Amino acid sequence: MDFFQYKNGVLHAEAIPVHILAERFGTPLYIYSRATLARHLTQIQEAFAEAEPLICYSVKSNGNLALAREMARLGSGFDVTSGGEMYRAILAGAPGRKIVFAGVGKSKAELARALQAGVFLFNVESEEELHFLGGVAREVDIPAPVALRVNPDLPPKTHAKTDTSVKGVKFGLDIETVLDVARGVVGHSHLRVIGLHMHLGSPILSADPYRMGAAKGEHLVGELRKMGHPITVLNMGGGFGIHYRKQEALPASAFAAEILPVVKRLGCKLVLEPGRFIVGNAGILVSKVLYRKESGGKKFVIQDAAMNDLIRPTLYDSFHRIWPVNLPKGASAPPEDYEAEIPGTEKVDVVGPVCESGDFLAKQRALPPLAQGDLLAVFSAGAYGMAMASNYNSRPRAAEVLVDGDTARLARRRETLEDLVRPELEAMADW
Repeated sequence: MDFFQYKNGVLHAEAIPVHILAERFGTPLYIYSRATLARHLTQIQEAFAEAEPLICYSVKSNGNLALAREMARLGSGFDVTSGGEMYRAILAGAPGRKIVFAGVGKSKAELARALQAGVFLFNVESEEELHFLGGVAREVDIPAPVALRVNPDLPPKTHAKTDTSVKGVKFGLDIETVLDVARGVVGHSHLRVIGLHMHLGSPILSADPYRMGAAKGEHLVGELRKMGHPITVLNMGGGFGIHYRKQEALPASAFAAEILPVVKRLGCKLVLEPGRFIVGNAGILVSKVLYRKESGGKKFVIQDAAMNDLIRPTLYDSFHRIWPVNLPKGASAPPEDYEAEIPGTEKVDVVGPVCESGDFLAKQRALPPLAQGDLLAVFSAGAYGMAMASNYNSRPRAAEVLVDGDTARLARRRETLEDLVRPELEAMADW
């Protein structure tokens, strides 16, 4: 459940009408619900409570500092994939012992900073990275705690661009070679291989991949222990799916049912790295209709949010529910099934101002008739929305607002035209 609900035909973010926020902060506008963030983190905490896990919020899904500070306050750790994300996690209040550092291309400077920060774990993705990390750790004389990320070679389970555990992707050590790699660092003076890590992709709408992945992980942990590595951590990543179209996602308890028995048998510390599950449905993107047009037998709604604000539809063919903020006369709340015929609607392409044919938020979507100035809500936009936003076409990035009950606070101001050119002007100051 999220806390974006229609009341008397008006969409509310918790207790605040969304159109009031749009008037106050402008559009495009990302709006986040603190209550939804807390609810979804709590669902994971409760589902996996038996294992007393370290739950590390995935900063890449949405690194806004206001949200990250809420995560820290609620007891979450952080999964980071770059020095910049680690910087955000530390600013949010995370101690190093609650940070896991992932990513296939960590630089020497990033590794050194993470060692000095005392991160809980490095998820290592390749043999060369493992030995390079060992060298950096020796230079700064701080042993590196390591989880070997293994690619378990599972069947395809989500979009090809976000499926990270099929053969031939850049992530992790091949399951056929991971033991040979591990054997090469037994007894290393500055590498402590204490964990096994796997991330299966995202979003995943079935618990079966976790059952298969955990079984392979259980075998590998046994083999790693036999060769002398004191494996005490099993990191099962994240990737739990959310409701995009309807109620299609599983509860956290369904994933726990497959993972917890293995964790219990191994006696390992469980680490999880959810991002989308926590923040995905905790955010919406609000836009304003600019124009309508018909061309080539199609109807278009041109509004002020573009692919630079939300790139998921064009990048991943992703589906986001879209519906008016204020319901037109006779219109109902968003339908349960977007594939069925919806009375009182027309099929339109919802597009933005960017000069690309790929600039769309939806194609041939059934929507009530809209007019210039109407507001649209794009749901399930909290994850990989603002986090992947850009300045393409020299468009300032949107503002972000965090709602808590009847209070709304600006979490990131809207960029200005001056913001767009400031680094260039500073660079040219002495020309």
